[in-house]
Amino acid sequence: MIIEEDFLMHYGTPRRSGRYPWGSGGNILSSRNSKSFLDHIADMRAQGVGDTDIARGLGMSTTEFRDLRSIANNRQKQADIAYAQRLKEKGYSNVEIGKKMNGKNESSVRALLSAGLKDKQNILETTANMLKEEVASKKVIDVGSGVELHIGISAQKLKAALTLLREEGYALHNVQIDQLGTNNQKTNVKVLAAPGTTYRDIVTDRGQIKSITKWSEDGGRTMLGINKPLDISSKRLAIRYAEDGGGDADGVIYVRPGVEDLSLGKSRYAQVRISVDGTHYLKGMAMHSDDLPKGVDLLFNTKKSNTGNKLDALKEQTGDKDNPFGAVVRQLPKLDAKGNPIEGTVRSAMNIVNEEGNWEQWNKSLSTQMLSKQRPALIESQLNQTYETRVTQLNEIRNLTNPSVRKKLLEDFASDADSASVHLKAAAIKGQGTHVILPIKTLKETEIYAPNYRNGDRVVLIRYPHGGKFEIPELTVNNNHRPAKLALGDAKDAVGINSKVAQKLSGADFDGDTVLVIPNKQRGSKRVETEPALDGLKNFDPQTAYPSHEGMRRMTVRDRGIEMGLISNLITDMTIKGANSTELAQAVRHSMVVIDAEKHGLNYKQSELDNGIKRLRVKYQGQPQGGTTTLISVAGSKVAIPKRVSRGIDPKTGKIIYEETAKTYVNKQGKTVKETVKVSKLSNVDDANIYNSGTKAESLYADHSNKLKRLANEARKEMVNTKGAPRLPSSAKTYASEVSSLDAKLTIALRNRPRERNAQIIANSVLAAKKAANPDMSKEEIKKVKFLALEEARNRAGAGKAKIEITDKEWKAIQSGAISPSKLQSILDNSDMDRVKHLATPRKNTVMTSAKQRRAATMLASGYTQAEVADALGVALSTLKSSIYS
Repeated sequence: MIIEEDFLMHYGTPRRSGRYPWGSGGNILSSRNSKSFLDHIADMRAQGVGDTDIARGLGMSTTEFRDLRSIANNRQKQADIAYAQRLKEKGYSNVEIGKKMNGKNESSVRALLSAGLKDKQNILETTANMLKEEVASKKVIDVGSGVELHIGISAQKLKAALTLLREEGYALHNVQIDQLGTNNQKTNVKVLAAPGTTYRDIVTDRGQIKSITKWSEDGGRTMLGINKPLDISSKRLAIRYAEDGGGDADGVIYVRPGVEDLSLGKSRYAQVRISVDGTHYLKGMAMHSDDLPKGVDLLFNTKKSNTGNKLDALKEQTGDKDNPFGAVVRQLPKLDAKGNPIEGTVRSAMNIVNEEGNWEQWNKSLSTQMLSKQRPALIESQLNQTYETRVTQLNEIRNLTNPSVRKKLLEDFASDADSASVHLKAAAIKGQGTHVILPIKTLKETEIYAPNYRNGDRVVLIRYPHGGKFEIPELTVNNNHRPAKLALGDAKDAVGINSKVAQKLSGADFDGDTVLVIPNKQRGSKRVETEPALDGLKNFDPQTAYPSHEGMRRMTVRDRGIEMGLISNLITDMTIKGANSTELAQAVRHSMVVIDAEKHGLNYKQSELDNGIKRLRVKYQGQPQGGTTTLISVAGSKVAIPKRVSRGIDPKTGKIIYEETAKTYVNKQGKTVKETVKVSKLSNVDDANIYNSGTKAESLYADHSNKLKRLANEARKEMVNTKGAPRLPSSAKTYASEVSSLDAKLTIALRNRPRERNAQIIANSVLAAKKAANPDMSKEEIKKVKFLALEEARNRAGAGKAKIEITDKEWKAIQSGAISPSKLQSILDNSDMDRVKHLATPRKNTVMTSAKQRRAATMLASGYTQAEVADALGVALSTLKSSIYS
């Protein structure tokens, strides 16, 4: 074997260094160097040197060598094609051309002249150029496995294009993102970024990773974007400005009903983006109205003043033709004669972000941000309910007969309980629900139109971020209000309020803002407590108090998350430590500025100065930069610890055994330091009381956190001591067809992984938008949003059905031992676990009879609200809704 040094010396080949390979001071992939590179390979092969040794001699990996050879071959082929074409244009025959091209035969010349071959070789360049365009517009894009399926080219062509771009200086990094639909698992993503982009640049803001929205219908020859949004002329648009009362419905877009290109589909209201004149767009809540001026199809309400140019009240499009609104949207396709959607068409200018029915998924918990500021009796009551629910869940899992399923669900339960011991969210109050708010100016300030609640009920509204009890309006349900009934009917997840109520909700507007609606039926100290609005908040409008000015640094989305965390923690610590109303008003005013600063370009730095935020931080948190000084604010914070790996579970205690790694790196100061990882502070201690500053509320939460940790350890202890049931050959023979069916489903699920990962990228961007709109969603709420986002993303990515649906007969096969424990684990890892739970713990479903369903439909059509119909039929509101909307 020829060793590397002899190889280099004998053949005079300089070692490759960095991303610039051997050759005349430049790129191996230039046209001139491609030929010499290929000639060199041919020469080495003729000497009996294998490709592995050739690659090693050039200072490359074999994979890199193959990619560069593919690119060089492509470049050389393109050069040969161009030369053959030039000779043909000069009148040379194919035989003569062959002689001039180092003796190529006539058939090879014909192939070079073939338009199809030239077209094929252009795919690499087309793909590379498309990737460059995507990076130019999106900065960081996912180019991992599965992307080739989305853009319609081979994996090898994508790989070669990435190698080409890396040689040109583009950055390729591997990062991890949260895997939606799993318990704290990660998905590895290969990303492409502009030259000079570091790994740290990307991981500090993973939300910037975008998916490729272009694809090819012809194997990489051309690239197409998403369906171009329908454009609405500004002549069809009217603006109601602040001076005309537009602020009372700020963010609402009134739409003339029955206009086909402004259809909302089956929804009565939706959060939308609408392209106007091809340069701007409307962003807000669309709802129908018959009261529009003649010739106007859209009426947009805004707090802005009239500048004489209506486009000034709109937002400018991003310039990215594939994502002009900076948001993932759903478009309504045209329908064929049978009412089926026609792929690749758009029939409405409504680009939908959220629509009727989406918001009702977000309503299953109470955050510490709200509950910790209430009376101890209410805190204790809701935390006890939360814990008792967890105990019931664990006991149900313990009673399952299939050991493999029991083991899987114990693992999931432990992970959920660990997470719950950190986020500390509490059980929802009965009847609680998340609703999008819409303006009904004729409602009294003490009333709310809420068809999911009973007429006359008293309800309270919570908006996040939540400052305190002074931001909680208590209202009486009035479902007989005719204007509201005409506008919203039996809305699934919207409520109507007077705009002055929105002002108490820390300045909420109507462009998609949501509230928790909570029936306030509990008595005494268990009622949700409200307080009068703080004097320091009266008539405070953050948009008029702190407008932007020229040269001001504008808040970014990332800044918003950081600043909201800081001010929320400060308000929490101040409230728990008994701050006075004047100080609370200062902090809340600043929070109102921060929450809208990114969206409206507000001067949040001046607000921080005017409201003395640094002084308040010193007084209540001990340092001007802020921090966490109570258990409640600690719950959401992290700490850096030495990087560690899990070494299993202690079978005696159920605790996870961690071992620190020895990995180090050289920091910016040139020092060698240990690698660290950030973990939640509460997850890193056995006793949450270490962060308890001594208040009653903190003690209740600390005890709750500790109890959940113990439950998680109990579940893990049982999990490691549970052995899977062995496979029984006789059962496998009896259930051969079911086993075959499960094998086929598992194969499909495994093959689907690349497209599924691509769907995860798309869904993560959707989830980020949902979290921005509702930053305090519980794990269950997030789970449902993930489901909706994944369903939409899978359709876009062509991922198809991602989860295995186990039939009743297949379940019998599993129960009988027809499947081995290892294969069953793979099946469960790719199954719909809600379905598995249902099969493992059969329950009798409570459903409405067909007669009750017909009566419900009649009553709803006659104008009764959902709550009234549920009362009349004697069923729970949730049962009614599942029956009529299933």
